[in-house]
Amino acid sequence: MATSRLNVSFRFPASRRLDCESYLSLRAKTVTITYARTIAAPRHHLIRRANEDRTLVVNAVAAAGEKPERRYPGEPKGFVEEMRFVVMKMHPKDQVKEGKNESNGLVSTWNFTIEGYLKFLMDSKLVFETLEWIINESTLQAYAGLKNTGLERTENLIRDLEWFKEQGYEIPEPMAPGKIYSQHLKNIAEKDPQAFICHFYNINFAHSAGGRMIGTKVAEKILDNKELEFYKWDGQLSELLQNVSEELNKVAEV
Repeated sequence: MATSRLNVSFRFPASRRLDCESYLSLRAKTVTITYARTIAAPRHHLIRRANEDRTLVVNAVAAAGEKPERRYPGEPKGFVEEMRFVVMKMHPKDQVKEGKNESNGLVSTWNFTIEGYLKFLMDSKLVFETLEWIINESTLQAYAGLKNTGLERTENLIRDLEWFKEQGYEIPEPMAPGKIYSQHLKNIAEKDPQAFICHFYNINFAHSAGGRMIGTKVAEKILDNKELEFYKWDGQLSELLQNVSEELNKVAEV
């Protein structure tokens, strides 16, 4: 059977499977993915350990009739639910029941300032701007259904920053972390669509959940409870997220 071989370098922990968790961790490893060129490989990839230095050889086999060794939390419901379980595990135990990490107590010590918040908004604008530009300009079919989802944030952030400017605040330039992450999105968008899809999910869904909670907290502390456009969506947010979830699930199965 003809196969194509793709060498990918990215960060992920030692694991028996290559999934969305691989793109969310922070340890550099190298994998080789072999997949059938003429058959759409299913999401249930068969993975084996290649050697003891934690370099993995991943065989993504289009195995008709074969079943995975075991199923993972959320997997039966699709990619988005599986991704949610992975993300929840990274939360502190005292925040969500699925959390696996210990709380570091940093949030309780945050000191909110307008200047610091503006830096955050500028970095957010750059990231969402990059994300939306990639989706709109790419010719990859995997991204076609992710255009004009209603989750776009760039225009809303532009209005918020204009409001701050009218109040007399100086608008900063994006910081280095925002620029580096933005460039990373551009780098993986064409070379590694699977990784980009994971980032797309995490950016949008994280902002719609924990991001809104942070926005409310900041508004209470330093904005006299003003709700920024960054945290407003046209239509029901739950419906927008559901539509995007369905599209991401379809993309993940291709």
